[in-house]
Amino acid sequence: MEEKIRELLDSKNYKVLKVELSEMNNSDIAELFSEFETKEIISLFRLLKKDDAVEVFALLDPSISTDMLNYLSDKEAVTLIEEMASDDAADVLEEMPANIVDKLLKKCNPDTRKDINKLLNYKEDSAGSLMTVEYAELKNDISVDSAIKQLKKRVDDYETIDNVFIVDNQRRLLGFVELKDLLFADRDDSISSIVQEIETYAVTSMDQEEVAENFKKYDINVMPVVDLEKRLVGIITIDDVVDVLEEEATEDIKKMAAIIPIDKPYDKISTFEIFKSRIPWLLLLMVSATFTGGIIQSFEDKLAACAVLTAFIPMIMDTGGNAGGQASVSIIRALSLNQIEFKDIFKVVFKEFRVAFLCSIVLAVCNFVKLLLIDKVSVTVAAAVCITLAITVVIAKFVGSILPMGAKRLGFDPAVMASPFITTIVDALALLVYFKVAVSILGL
Repeated sequence: MEEKIRELLDSKNYKVLKVELSEMNNSDIAELFSEFETKEIISLFRLLKKDDAVEVFALLDPSISTDMLNYLSDKEAVTLIEEMASDDAADVLEEMPANIVDKLLKKCNPDTRKDINKLLNYKEDSAGSLMTVEYAELKNDISVDSAIKQLKKRVDDYETIDNVFIVDNQRRLLGFVELKDLLFADRDDSISSIVQEIETYAVTSMDQEEVAENFKKYDINVMPVVDLEKRLVGIITIDDVVDVLEEEATEDIKKMAAIIPIDKPYDKISTFEIFKSRIPWLLLLMVSATFTGGIIQSFEDKLAACAVLTAFIPMIMDTGGNAGGQASVSIIRALSLNQIEFKDIFKVVFKEFRVAFLCSIVLAVCNFVKLLLIDKVSVTVAAAVCITLAITVVIAKFVGSILPMGAKRLGFDPAVMASPFITTIVDALALLVYFKVAVSILGL
């Protein structure tokens, strides 16, 4: 489809192009746009129907939609912003320079400007920044008939109407009514007679990751957001939570690979931005790795007396790093899913110790046989290497499990304590153990 659209665009066959786009799903159009340059996207975008254009714009990656606003006229940009859901509009404007945002918002209608400014003022990654203010709300002292009439008048203003939230005269959240219950209730009944209790809600300052966890825990599609006085100020819908989960997973993966997260698609990140995101950790790990070099230097005379020991250093260090990485990834994932907490640290360490003991026995025995039959080393050298290997695996599992939990306890992201960082620590400890064991067994 991309080739066909590109061919029609190059030949300026806009009539056929408009028909082709009208037959496509809006999600597919948004995905298609990511393959084109901004100027080409603008040409295609202007061929869409107004309603489709608004939906497609909301589905685009923020970096693309932000670039598009720089090419659209102020009138086109303002129309888009006013037609979009307020939370989607806020997400786009958040990426733009403040002077451009101010200029566009001044040209929007007062209600739109008020809603977007409210969302932009909330802390990034909070429930307040995630919510939309376009929700269905009713007072608890009206009849079912009045409620239905009110909803009909403003149905186009709501992002979702499956759940209607009920408030008192001070706008404090009381509960919700499902649309199906409202439709089948007696028209003369009071709304208060069919109100259901709210299982969970978010406060505007709540972290978006906690919001996502509650969506999963309570298996809901929409969550009300309240201020500190429990007054209803917005709702969060499941589509926003899916974006949060993807964002958090991507961030954790990058941190675990010792990369500073960048909130852009890979193909939209410049070479220099990638360099800046990777070099700090590489420098830190390089400097910390000098400790391993210092350890080797301090035992240089021992290595000279038994040079064969040098050949097994990479194997011991790699095995230790891999063992620590396995433990850290498992613990980081369990922490992110709330399967374990810091209070479980002794239980976790004991479990990892048992796993480490079994792994170390198997690895040591297999390696001992390999050293004698293939490498043809002496029994004492093989013993020194295999004892070191067993101890290293135990240490690596301990470090790999305790560091992420410690980071979580101190308020840091456990993903920071992933394989690269743990490998550096385990390497240094493994070398210390190796030389101490070798000196003891071989009498160097």
